[in-house]
Amino acid sequence: MIFADKLIQLRKKSGWSQEELAQQMNVSRQSVSKWEGAQSVPDLDKILKLSQLFGVTTDYLLKDEQEEPGQAAQTDEASACRRVTMEEADAFLRIKAETAPVFAWGVCLCILSPICLLLLAAFSEVRGIPENLAAGLGMIILLLMVAAAVAVFIWVGSKTDGFSYLEKEIFETEYGVDGMVRQRREEYRGSFTRNIILGTTLCVLAVLPLFVGVCLDENDGVFMVEMLCIGIGLVAFGVMLMVRKGVLWESFHKLLQEGEYSPFHKKQNVSLLSSCYWLLVTAIFLGYSFYTMDWGYSWIIWPVAGVIYPAALAAYRVFSKE
Repeated sequence: MIFADKLIQLRKKSGWSQEELAQQMNVSRQSVSKWEGAQSVPDLDKILKLSQLFGVTTDYLLKDEQEEPGQAAQTDEASACRRVTMEEADAFLRIKAETAPVFAWGVCLCILSPICLLLLAAFSEVRGIPENLAAGLGMIILLLMVAAAVAVFIWVGSKTDGFSYLEKEIFETEYGVDGMVRQRREEYRGSFTRNIILGTTLCVLAVLPLFVGVCLDENDGVFMVEMLCIGIGLVAFGVMLMVRKGVLWESFHKLLQEGEYSPFHKKQNVSLLSSCYWLLVTAIFLGYSFYTMDWGYSWIIWPVAGVIYPAALAAYRVFSKE
C-alpha cells in the first residue's frame, strides 16, 4: 500500500474530511488532496506530524511494504467496509445526473399545484362559475399534480435505491475514485454556483408581483390572485433550478464523505434526522393547507423550514455529543 492510500485510510478511520485534516496539519486542503492523489509527498516535518497525529510510525507511512503494528485487526475492520469502485462511482454520478432534472420538475409541480385552485376560486366570483365547481376542479388538478410529483419521486428513488448505502454507511473508495470525484466537482462548480444564485434571486424577487399588485390595484381580487400566482411560479422555477444542480452537488459530497455525509456525521445518524424533519414539515404543510385552504400563503412554510433546518441540525449534533 502506497503513502496516498495509507493517508486516505487513516483520515477516514479518524472520521475527518480533507479540510479537517488540513486544519490539523496547518496546510491547505489542496495540499492534502495532492497527497491523497499521489501528486506530491509531504516534507519530513509534515510526515513526523502525521505520524504523531495518527499514532503510527514514519516507517509505516513511507515504506510501501511496512505494516502498521496491529494492522491485521485494522485490515479485518476495513474488509468489513464496502469498497466503492471507479465503475460504481461513475454509475452513481451518471444516474444522479439523469434523474436530477426529473426530480427537480417533481418539486416544481408540488409548488405549482395550488395555482389552478387559486385562479378558479378567484374567477368564480367574477365569471359566474359555481363556487363548488371551481373548488372541486381546483382540488382535482392540485391532487393530479401532487400525484404526478409523487410518482416522479418514487421513480427517482427506485433508480438510486442501490446506492442508498452511500449516505448511511462508512465506506472506502478504490484508488483514483477520490481524485475523479473532486475533478468532476470542480468542473461542475461554476454551473452549480450560477444556478444557485439565479434560483435564490428568483425566490427573493417572488414577492415583487404582490407589491406590483398593491401599487396598481389592490382592490381587484382577481388581479391580486394573478400576481400571487406569478410569485408562486417564480418560487417554483427558482427552487427547480437549485434542486436540479444541488442533487448532483450533494452526490459529490456523498462519494467524498464530506459535510453531513462524513463518517462522524453518519455515526450520529444525521440522515435519519433529516428524513424525519422533512417528513414532519411536509405533514405540517399539507395539514395546514387542507385545513385552511390557504394554499396561496402556506408555501411560506418551506422557506421557513429551510432556514430552521441548519439550526435544528446544529442542536442535534451538540446534544448527540453529550
